[in-house]
Amino acid sequence: MPQPPRPPASPPARALDGILVADFSRVLAGPLAAATLADLGAEVIKVERPGTGDDTRAWGPPFGPDGTAAYFDAANRSKRGLALDLGDPADAAAARELARRADVLIENFRPGALTRFGLDHTATRAANPRLVHCTITGFGSGAGASLPGYDFVVQAVGGLMSITGEPGGPALKAGVALVDVLTAKDATTGILAALRHRDRTGRGQLVEVNLLSSLLGSLVNQASGHLATGRDPGPMGNRHPSIAPYETLACRDGRPLAVAAGNDRQFRALATALGAPELADDPRFARNQDRVQNRTDLIKALEERLASDTPENWTSRLLAASVPCGPVNTLSQALQLAGRLGLGPVTPVGEGRIPQVTSPLRLSDTPVTPPTAPPRLDEHGTALRTWLSGPADHPLPPEM
Repeated sequence: MPQPPRPPASPPARALDGILVADFSRVLAGPLAAATLADLGAEVIKVERPGTGDDTRAWGPPFGPDGTAAYFDAANRSKRGLALDLGDPADAAAARELARRADVLIENFRPGALTRFGLDHTATRAANPRLVHCTITGFGSGAGASLPGYDFVVQAVGGLMSITGEPGGPALKAGVALVDVLTAKDATTGILAALRHRDRTGRGQLVEVNLLSSLLGSLVNQASGHLATGRDPGPMGNRHPSIAPYETLACRDGRPLAVAAGNDRQFRALATALGAPELADDPRFARNQDRVQNRTDLIKALEERLASDTPENWTSRLLAASVPCGPVNTLSQALQLAGRLGLGPVTPVGEGRIPQVTSPLRLSDTPVTPPTAPPRLDEHGTALRTWLSGPADHPLPPEM
């Protein structure tokens, strides 16, 4: 007998199914935190200024085929777009209603700027005691409240540039807005912890993060070394202050190979693979602390042997000996590597739209939501304004 058709499979549960996020933030840290929550299944509504929208909509080139700035797309996947003018009473009322219905509100206005719109934490908590209100600033809500928070400036004043670059060279920033990215991850962690607390108590809370504190917290061993010795660390290029060899080493034609021998066993394996096992027994190099003290002699000895071949060939030989290493790839080569390793690093989001870098999160029972294209300015505005003007118990309309 023919078998009856199977009912369509239900979509897999997501970790944050049922969570509504009101994203009032701009530029990178806040939007990236909201995008991460969207990856985990939350519904995210991005609120922007009418006409211009998020600053990053104009940050280009590069632009996508449809004219969208690549920078904006990097942090605004899987959101619905709503344009509201907070200076307009009707739009401000819609924004307050959104905050009243939301589980999470993310904003990075200067401290106190939202008070006149009734969107500061005191007002939002009074209207919605279950709300997790996350505020992101550059330098906190105290003495640094009036200081503008831009990643590049925080890299400078927060000490990161002082340890980046070559000895004797100019201070350098990281090649990406690293402080914003780190702050986004801190914001996401704080929001998830607050939601867990709300699960137990029914009460929301204020989550505060700032760029300077996130940067200082990320300096880990460098900050700890300073606190232990009172000395300021300086730039060391690609070298590590406490491990050797843990840096780029020159191979044939001076091309670099990144080598990370993190312990004595790995160094012995490196020396053996280079055809110089005696290096591991040399008193200057036998222990990690010896190698750090005698780094100049160590690197000279290693590079003399590495000069016989290319980084690619050495990578194959050294990985076979369980020595952590690899060539210095371009971004395109890095994406190709991730593809070869089966990591699926890029996900398409529609014809004519810039693909998205795949979320790094892997959850076995509540998989990450496949991304959708970032919203165009006010793309879902009509449906969302209708929803906000209706009964609060009506569900969010399906995305169109």
